[in-house]
Amino acid sequence: MDRALEIRPFGPDDDIEAELDLRRRAFGPISGADESTWVADMRDVIDAGQMLGVFDGGRAVATARYYAMRQWWHGRPMPMAGVAGVKVAPEERGRGVGRALMTRLLADLAAAGYPVSTLYPSTLPLYRSLGWENAGGRYETVIPAHALAALTAADPHLAPGPRPDAAAASGAGAASGARAASARAAERATVRRAAPADASAVIVALDAAHQALRDNGPNTRDPAGLVRWLDDPDHFAYLADDGFLSYRWADGHEEVYVEYLVAASSATARAFWQILGSHATMAGRVRACLAPEDPIGWLLAEPTAVTSRTETWMLRVLDPAQAIAARGFPSAVSLEVAVDLRDKQIDANSGLWTLQISAGGGKLTPAAGDTGRRALRLGARGFAALFAGVPLATLRQAGLAAGDDHADEALEYAFGGPAFMYDYF
Repeated sequence: MDRALEIRPFGPDDDIEAELDLRRRAFGPISGADESTWVADMRDVIDAGQMLGVFDGGRAVATARYYAMRQWWHGRPMPMAGVAGVKVAPEERGRGVGRALMTRLLADLAAAGYPVSTLYPSTLPLYRSLGWENAGGRYETVIPAHALAALTAADPHLAPGPRPDAAAASGAGAASGARAASARAAERATVRRAAPADASAVIVALDAAHQALRDNGPNTRDPAGLVRWLDDPDHFAYLADDGFLSYRWADGHEEVYVEYLVAASSATARAFWQILGSHATMAGRVRACLAPEDPIGWLLAEPTAVTSRTETWMLRVLDPAQAIAARGFPSAVSLEVAVDLRDKQIDANSGLWTLQISAGGGKLTPAAGDTGRRALRLGARGFAALFAGVPLATLRQAGLAAGDDHADEALEYAFGGPAFMYDYF
């Protein structure tokens, strides 16, 4: 920066209209209907001390905020700081204001004890210079609404059969009836409308689904934010014990836009898609944020679903030892490898480490005095990308990994993705 500016938390006494002005100038107009929700969201962030501002004589010229979230890695959650709303007044750009702001925010997140941080970048060079790297995607699948009118049936040979003792006692006819009844029960799911009072239950259901699906990357927000979201009269949500569906109308009534469709069981998935398919008489298409390997392609009778990656998000590992300890791994993996990590922004992360993975968990411990060992060499960016499941072969080609390669295949299996998020913050 070419002059002294103050960087500090944006406080309750600071002018939120100045933040709103920055938001409009950085990201464009905000509708009156959305403004009240935005202001309420900002008040929560400010009250929690999760917004930083750059001030010139008391005037806010740049701000950035983060949300306290949880992120799931191979079905296990860990705290995550979701960075959002990074903006600099147009007349202040190109002077190092954004770099100073993000450098301070990075230090604050590390000091707060977050293992990892994510963000959706508007520019790559700044975030990469501070250790964030491309990690995962946000995917949308577009389906003609009429294609959802009839989903393919489950394989009838996989329907659960009757107990042997029941078959022996009741004969073949009764056994056949029991098998059919059991199959029908397996196809039913208890699904109900979700209201603002269900915010905590939504988080529980999402947690159960992400754990069961061994997902990499999805995040959940705090209950207060979900309450406002669920209270939107134009937002429709359904809840099951092992899943959550959220959608709204878009493009008039031509499109049903699905923000979340997460289901851990076949019964819940089918129930959610049947709800969406019921709009086929009005909507021309369903556009859905889904996992890249969502089973909808296997449920449709024709190959009409088109999936594309609409956004890329970046990951920053703030505390490598804590992040590895909190992350889940495939239970079949057992390995030990030396990692030479270099983090120019967070000195405590640099050094020679021993990475051990076994029984579905991992440990990263300092390997003091063992500098002669062969080691996989990674910077902060390479470590973040590996953590998110980017293959080491890709990282080596990109110049983000070097050194010992004897465990590359095992590491790729241990950290394998794909990493994705539904939430765009």
